[in-house]
Amino acid sequence: MIELYESQRAMRNMRRAAMQRGVIAILDVGTSKIACLVLRFDGSDTRDEGIGSLAGQSGFRVIGAATTRSRGVRFGEIHAMGETERAIRTAVQAAQKMAGIRVDHVIAAFSGADPRSYGLAGQVDVMGVTVDEQDVARVLSACDVPDFGHDREVLHAQPVNFALDHRSGLIDPRGQIGAELSCDMHMLTVQAQAVANLAHCVKRCDLELAGLASSAYVSGIAALVEDEQELGSACIDMGGGATGISIFIKKHMIYSDSVRMGGDHVTSDISMGLQVPMATAERIKTFYGGVVATGMDDRELIECGGETGDWEHDRRTVSRTELIGIMRPRVEEILEEVRARLDAAGFDHLPSQQIVLTGGASQIPGLDGLASKILGQQVRLGRPLRVHGLPQAATGPGFAGAVGLCLFAAHPQDEWWDFEIPVDRYPARSFKRAVQWFRDNW
Repeated sequence: MIELYESQRAMRNMRRAAMQRGVIAILDVGTSKIACLVLRFDGSDTRDEGIGSLAGQSGFRVIGAATTRSRGVRFGEIHAMGETERAIRTAVQAAQKMAGIRVDHVIAAFSGADPRSYGLAGQVDVMGVTVDEQDVARVLSACDVPDFGHDREVLHAQPVNFALDHRSGLIDPRGQIGAELSCDMHMLTVQAQAVANLAHCVKRCDLELAGLASSAYVSGIAALVEDEQELGSACIDMGGGATGISIFIKKHMIYSDSVRMGGDHVTSDISMGLQVPMATAERIKTFYGGVVATGMDDRELIECGGETGDWEHDRRTVSRTELIGIMRPRVEEILEEVRARLDAAGFDHLPSQQIVLTGGASQIPGLDGLASKILGQQVRLGRPLRVHGLPQAATGPGFAGAVGLCLFAAHPQDEWWDFEIPVDRYPARSFKRAVQWFRDNW
């Protein structure tokens, strides 16, 4: 626990150093693509018309952007070190070339790694008359940390709510007068091995890791508008190999999970169903895919193509109805799994229950209609906020994670390790699942 705390603090300090130099790279390591953005921070307020308040206040612009096909990553986790290292190097070098500047520090996001959410609570007496930094550090260290096992690491630990003498819902209690301070904290743990592999991979690319984030979390930051983050919404980030789920309320993430299925599974079903290579299946999915069949689709024929040398086999056609018949069951399965996770999290107890779909796989036509049937809520498709200097090609739903990571780099929320917590306060006692906690607290 102590090493973890120190390594997170070290990354935060590195981030500050990079910000002072004014340049930092963003790396979104996904199953289907690796995106790298180079940000320049000028420290000024670049608010501009039509830019979301979050992005507008950030004082940065994108000066380099590149994506490359991901290799060696499955279900959002690294499986082949060498291949992933080469893919990261390719993306970073291309982004550096566009920016015309060398970058040493990188903040990375990844999905998968079996995330688990915990809701923790702590309470202390205020030492002086007003609440100061020390009191906040003490109340955070008073939170009962569960014994989550040696093979897991804490990725995020954010105070999401403070209460001072029965006045709840405080974002920041510092400077306020009171006698008793309590705090609710959301803690997200992931498999330590997945984190270690990514960190090692980044190091082998001669880069310094200045921060790590959960892909589901940063996608939520980018795709949910302020009201949705405030009133209670879920962001479903449908990637290639994994679908990330994050629930926000009062502008904080209070729950996160991941389903080990995504767009690549749909492609693989098409590949097997139509007996075509994966690349052809991907092309067919992108151009003709869908999940809702109409009468017209029987007449729309799609050429499968192929280079097997068997003339009959290579000249086959299938109707769009058949294609939809292959795609729909898998998409339904992913959404059913998401529904189960949201139910387990007690999502229906939140004041607003907006669901936002984002990520590359969310672009399947008709998906929002099918999702509202299965998830039974208001569902919309989300694109990331507009950010200064972002190329047009990088503004689609597939870049929600990368854009969210930019906002996370510019304005990280307070986390446990931003406070000077006494070393003797690393408890590992009781454990309450996040779900029950936010049912009781919100």
